[in-house]
Amino acid sequence: MFHYRNCARPAGLAMALLLLPGLALLPGSAGAALELDEAIRIALDNDPASAASRATARAYSENAIADGQLPDPRLKTALANLPVDDFDISSEPMTQLQLGIEQEFPRGDTLHHRQLRAESLAGAEQANAANITLQTVRDVRRHFLELYYQVRAAAIVAETRELFAQLVDITQAHYGSGRVSQQDVLRASLELARLDDRATRIATAADENRAALARWLDTAVDLPLSEHFPKLPPLPARAQLEKALLQHPVLEAETARVNAMKQGIRIAQEQYKPGWSAGIEYRKRFGDDPDGNPRSDMMAAMLNVELPLFTGNRQDRRLAASIAETEAAELRRNDKLRELQRMLAADYADWQRLGERSTLYEAKLLREATANAAASLHAYQSGVTEFTTLMRARITELDVRLDELRIRVDRARAQANLLYLAGEKP
Repeated sequence: MFHYRNCARPAGLAMALLLLPGLALLPGSAGAALELDEAIRIALDNDPASAASRATARAYSENAIADGQLPDPRLKTALANLPVDDFDISSEPMTQLQLGIEQEFPRGDTLHHRQLRAESLAGAEQANAANITLQTVRDVRRHFLELYYQVRAAAIVAETRELFAQLVDITQAHYGSGRVSQQDVLRASLELARLDDRATRIATAADENRAALARWLDTAVDLPLSEHFPKLPPLPARAQLEKALLQHPVLEAETARVNAMKQGIRIAQEQYKPGWSAGIEYRKRFGDDPDGNPRSDMMAAMLNVELPLFTGNRQDRRLAASIAETEAAELRRNDKLRELQRMLAADYADWQRLGERSTLYEAKLLREATANAAASLHAYQSGVTEFTTLMRARITELDVRLDELRIRVDRARAQANLLYLAGEKP
């Protein structure tokens, strides 16, 4: 609190007005603090989405082996030509107990292409798992940076509120002695209430970002954040970023799906070839021949061939469908590439422009806002300017500080997006 001991505006007020904005830069108290890298590590350890995608990839890999195998052979047994008048298996020479085995061979290289299709789908899921990991790192960074902004902004607003609360007390005391007008008192109270509203909105945004981070961090989200601005890996050059897009997991997944669809075309083409199956049977006969000798047992070998003679409404249709599916997959891949290129252009432009603005704030605006606030204070002490001008200068300084922090955070968020597009390996 400031205390007036005479009618002159005290030097203590001037000193406080000059020193309070710097208090936010002082290091915090020692203790456990959550760093961005640690948050990413916890998130990757507790991310079920990427684990589920990797499990799906393993399932496709197992299916690929199974899809390349021949169908199981069929065991055949029958009691043939049994007379129904007496059901005597020995009375008729044609009565047979048949026992055989049959193996089916799918058309052409169908099995080989089915296996390659499943392997391509497994590759798509592996790439999808890699993309989910990249998305997790990007989203944790973005929410962490936003939470950092809210925490630091709350500290800046709290400092300014403390100052404004003292100014309210001062103006009320001066109003009682006739040194200021009622408008000055109301303006100070209004600005204090607006700061309280801003603090509430900041707290709400902080709670929302903590809730978002809790998806990955669980109870670790309640740890205090480090005072240091979160550090991100450096960005590659623009040309390297554009080149990296071609190897991005999103495109790798789409390319693998295209390859799977192409194997579907080859499978459809193989259906124009005949499929076949082969089998052998042992046929046991009962009873004796008229000469008294036991009847001879028999064997049979069979070859069944499928004849794809009428292909118009089956093979032709399935081939046309496979071709259309492949075209659709290729178009989706091209669309994904264009979307990644659009994201790169937008985020890189944001990152560059925000860098220019950050330089401007650090080199000029912050210094000038502080100097303007100090000049307004001296002018107010000298009776040259109104109380409203002093308030406006302090509000401008607050806004500039918050804007500078906002720009730094937004630039780091754009950098996080670009690192995702670069396919950074966490």
